[in-house]
Amino acid sequence: MFDKDGTLIDFDRTWGPAAYEVMTTLAGGDRARLERLMLVSEYVEEERRFLPTSPLIAGSSAHYGPLWAGALGREPGEALYREMDDLFRLGGLRHLAPIGAPAAILRELAGRGLHLGIATNDAEASARAQAEALGLCDLVGFVAGYDSGFGGKPDPGMVTAFVERHGLAPSEVALIGDSKHDLLAARAAGVRAVAVLTGPLRDAARPEIEPHADHVLGSISDLPAWLDGELDG
Repeated sequence: MFDKDGTLIDFDRTWGPAAYEVMTTLAGGDRARLERLMLVSEYVEEERRFLPTSPLIAGSSAHYGPLWAGALGREPGEALYREMDDLFRLGGLRHLAPIGAPAAILRELAGRGLHLGIATNDAEASARAQAEALGLCDLVGFVAGYDSGFGGKPDPGMVTAFVERHGLAPSEVALIGDSKHDLLAARAAGVRAVAVLTGPLRDAARPEIEPHADHVLGSISDLPAWLDGELDG
């Protein structure tokens, strides 16, 4: 199972510019609203990126949505979160930047007979749209977002659903991700927790995520060699 943002796609290059578009649209030309959105999102306008502590890096719109509602002077709730998700889906596709060649890596893994899936705190519709744009739809048999009915990470629901869908034992499954949320979800589901150092913090994330990981790899491109026992991780 794969996390998406920071694992399959470059978080900063994809969501940095996309989020600015979304915030600008929702602010409706009101500079004060835009500045409030950037403040609660811990967003650096000049660099079009988020600070490492931003709630948007690992959270879902249901998580940071109340912050945005307050910044916009709107009621928090499903209507706003759906609007946010729709805008993010379109913006994410416009700026989609994969990490390496995810389709090639997943194709190799699928060729080994492995079941593949995606578990993300993005909305499911956005995850499926990005998977299609990256050429992954015929490779992943399971795609779950925070709104798919299994809960969001760090809760284990998405991972457990994948395990049960394929009739696997948890020990037969690994969740690959770049954040502590991913690794905690893996632990809670009883599957192997594999960290990759391709998230927004890159190598600087290692001290935070390593204690929660069974294995640490540079990127998903290391997975074939790791599975072959050529990397310790």
